[in-house]
Amino acid sequence: MTVKNTRTGAVGALMDIYEAAISKLKTVIEDIPDDYLTVILDPSTTDESCKTIQAILTHVVSSGYGYATSIHNLKGHNAKRPDKSFHLTIAEYTEELNNVFAYTENVFKEISDDELEQFDDSLKIKAGWGQLYDIEQMTEHAIVHILRHTRQIARIKEQKLK
Repeated sequence: MTVKNTRTGAVGALMDIYEAAISKLKTVIEDIPDDYLTVILDPSTTDESCKTIQAILTHVVSSGYGYATSIHNLKGHNAKRPDKSFHLTIAEYTEELNNVFAYTENVFKEISDDELEQFDDSLKIKAGWGQLYDIEQMTEHAIVHILRHTRQIARIKEQKLK
């Protein structure tokens, strides 16, 4: 996926930055051996989404669909995010990340720049953890979520895949 950086407006900027974050994650994971996806990283963790790189990537993909679906449904739709899918190859996760971005980009075809910020709480998205977000905040959260897990995986590679 080539990062465009040619989109216009605030929505375009968010999509460029989101695409760049996904591209960075794909670069970080591209040289991870497939057989390392299911290696237990921390047997004592209680967070199932952090036990393996497979679990981390599945969480990132599922969350990406969740953020975009929440934004989509704010426009009156009643979509459900796809079920979590655990994969056995980096190539499959790379394709899933491409699909998440394409899905998000499609959702944003209905969003104009002036819809991004919302000060009326009744018109915001209520996240599964209770926080209220406008479209811009939810998208920024989605971007930072990818960046945090990119950092996490890069650190795992440095510490365990030498």
